[in-house]
Amino acid sequence: MVDHAAGFAAWRAAFSAQALEAGIQPGTVRSVLGQAQWQPRVVELDRAQPEFTRTPWSYLDNAVSPQRIAQGQAKLAEHSAALEAAAARYGVPATLITAIWGMESNYGSNFGTFRTVDALSTLAYEGRRRTWAQAELLAALRIVDQGDIPAERMLGSWAGAMGHTQFLPSVFLAYAVDADGDGHRDIWGSIPDVVASTAHFLSRSGWQSGEPWGAEVQLPAAFDHARADPAVRQTSAQWEAEGVRAPGGQPLPPLGAASIATPAGARGPAFLVGANFRAILRYNNSVNYALAVALLSQQIGGGGPIAAPWPRDLEPLSRTQLQALQEALNRKGFAAGTPDGVMGPATRAGLRAFQRSTGSVADGYPTLEMLQRLQAP
Repeated sequence: MVDHAAGFAAWRAAFSAQALEAGIQPGTVRSVLGQAQWQPRVVELDRAQPEFTRTPWSYLDNAVSPQRIAQGQAKLAEHSAALEAAAARYGVPATLITAIWGMESNYGSNFGTFRTVDALSTLAYEGRRRTWAQAELLAALRIVDQGDIPAERMLGSWAGAMGHTQFLPSVFLAYAVDADGDGHRDIWGSIPDVVASTAHFLSRSGWQSGEPWGAEVQLPAAFDHARADPAVRQTSAQWEAEGVRAPGGQPLPPLGAASIATPAGARGPAFLVGANFRAILRYNNSVNYALAVALLSQQIGGGGPIAAPWPRDLEPLSRTQLQALQEALNRKGFAAGTPDGVMGPATRAGLRAFQRSTGSVADGYPTLEMLQRLQAP
């Protein structure tokens, strides 16, 4: 049985020397890092991986619920001065900032109860992501050194993300803003600081002022679904020339380098997404997340939901099934990368190649039917 209490204490003493060498003030090392506590729950949560991947529709049902839309509209009205000031300063719409806030902490109702220094110290000691965790821990100690927030108020998730819009400490150091002018960058208690910091991050992540995130579109019948790929980018006019249309025949929004996204494959809705969608992905590199932010923002602003239905009859594959699909693709010579149960670009490319070889629509979307065909003798 590993004595984690003793091991953690030894790690803490050794890392204290590193923190001093990195320029953290001795008082902070002694009173903050020296009081860090081992949190077994953080390790449990870090190692936990859900067996079933969530479908886009189940994710969006929860993320863009009527309640979250209504709450977002209420928050937009309540904090309109701070949100409009951030929008004017950074060119990011107030509805979009509000949507990020709703996604990250349900408008501040749940930004986590772990002390950030405890969580990151535990992850650094445990070792699975030691280099990353140690760098974030040093960043957290610098925030305390700078006087932005006392360590006991620096609260967040088990993974070290902090405050209303879940900044990691390194992101805080780079992008947090003192918008209320009190001399502190406070993403825990100051809504002006929260929304300005969030807008600043998006602005620095490539947000194009005045340009939409994208739009729902209808694809032509003969569309090559292998082109629904983030690497395939062209203007709205070029997509329009290929027969891509907005629902109801409306013109496509003017976008310079736009790609087609089909999160549920050929049977689900399609979206034309541009630079601002990619900026949202810098916040969280998940198409489901970015789409949820975009659609939540749209509906907080009074827009409607998407028109096309989701293929709700398709069951999600478990991680075990995805791993079996990857192994079968590799066996048959369709390179799918390391079988890890995670659907990445290599697996999608391998699945598309297999689908093409069987005359199926090559959308790269994993289904039970595809798994069964791959496993058939």
